[in-house]
Amino acid sequence: IPVSGGKDSTWQVITALDYNLKPLCVTWNTPARNKIGQRNLKNLIKLGVDHIDFTINPKVEKKFILNSFKKFGNPLIPMHMAIHSIPISVAMKFKIPLVIWGENSASEYGGNENYLFKNKMSRKWKKLYGVTHGTTAKNWISKDLSAKDLLPYNWPTDKMIKKSKISEIFLGYYFKWDPQKIFKISQKYGFSSAFKPKTGLYSYADIDDEFLISVHHWMKWYKFGFTRLWDNLTLEIRNKRISRDKAISIVKKSGNQVPRIEIKKFCEYLNISDKKFYQIVNKFRNKKIWSRVKNKWVIKNFLIENWKWKNNEIKD
Repeated sequence: IPVSGGKDSTWQVITALDYNLKPLCVTWNTPARNKIGQRNLKNLIKLGVDHIDFTINPKVEKKFILNSFKKFGNPLIPMHMAIHSIPISVAMKFKIPLVIWGENSASEYGGNENYLFKNKMSRKWKKLYGVTHGTTAKNWISKDLSAKDLLPYNWPTDKMIKKSKISEIFLGYYFKWDPQKIFKISQKYGFSSAFKPKTGLYSYADIDDEFLISVHHWMKWYKFGFTRLWDNLTLEIRNKRISRDKAISIVKKSGNQVPRIEIKKFCEYLNISDKKFYQIVNKFRNKKIWSRVKNKWVIKNFLIENWKWKNNEIKD
């Protein structure tokens, strides 16, 4: 089971143990793991599982993160490549026949109908929905990142996986994927939430990483004109816990939730200036939705009227 120690992977482990499976849990060790993330990961292991915590060469990872941020405005391409590579490689090494993933994001957040409500993971799925912009490890080979450097990010082919007789399934195909329900179950088994949301609506999601996940989600504002909060609220609407009008009022009250502290830590980690960060960020502003009006970037016909477009939110 690929795990981070978050509520979802905690629930995956709980479910597997309930069905008398004997999991080997495998973690990609984020360079930004925080105290609550470490605590929740230890709690997951104490549920009664074997565990491998895989750390990639930090010099390689830092270069890769910076390159992916510059090229696609996404610092988490390395993470998504690693979490879709390392567990499968481990399963092949130890001849483990089943890999249990969490939810199928194609069905949770919307996607190509050929991939909706499917129970199996595939290489094609990873390229479409694995948040790598359709790239694989070989696309990132350069003068400062060799094929050997990028080996931990290299996905085994479908042919190799089939030969190893490994099945990769989405647990969300067999059980309804509801973040609130999953959190409450995981909490009973020792999972800890934060005091307040790190990004978005939930105080129990996206909390194990100190800065990478927050910057990743913040880029949606530039690319799509919405934030992580909107993602979470759509799930709450679909689960019929709040109305659309209530969700809009929450967005209006919360504003953009600019992750200033996380941006500062991200810049320190990559050794880039605040100015350089915003230069990169603004390259990915979607001009199809953003317009310059009276020296401010605005989204015309925005969902919420009288939105406060602040100059100090965007540093040009």
